[in-house]
Amino acid sequence: MPVLADSTIQALVEDEMLGIDPFDPENLTPNGYDLSVAEVLLPDREPDTLREEGLARIPPRERFVVSTAETVTLGSSLCAQLWLRTTFARRGVMAAFGKVEAGFSGTLTISCFNAAREAVEIPIGERFCQIAFEALTGDAEALYEERSGNYQDQQGVTLANDG
Repeated sequence: MPVLADSTIQALVEDEMLGIDPFDPENLTPNGYDLSVAEVLLPDREPDTLREEGLARIPPRERFVVSTAETVTLGSSLCAQLWLRTTFARRGVMAAFGKVEAGFSGTLTISCFNAAREAVEIPIGERFCQIAFEALTGDAEALYEERSGNYQDQQGVTLANDG
């Protein structure tokens, strides 16, 4: 599938055919958009540790979950992929990403792991991952919320929801 260029992303947002809220033109990349950190959760801590401001300090060899500040809304002819920014990969962060399906709307939750031998700091508000949009060959017959929709309209860190 062709990956959309920055000018196409901007035009789709302006025409309200793609939603990124809030949208900051500074976060556009040549072939995507950088999403920012809203929350960081360390789910294996007792009690769970949720950080919504300041700096999240992730201990070595610890799992954590990030929620994006932006709500992303895809139409019937778009899907997307997420990619960790190399700034964090070079610090030892590993992340698991899936495809963002046509018709999805909500913030995105990213499962991560600090593989480094030292703590990693994740500033709330920092650009964390890139979303790259792809054009489908046509409109999807049934959108995300009609197929499974387990995470439709999610806001904030959302852990497993088997629907």
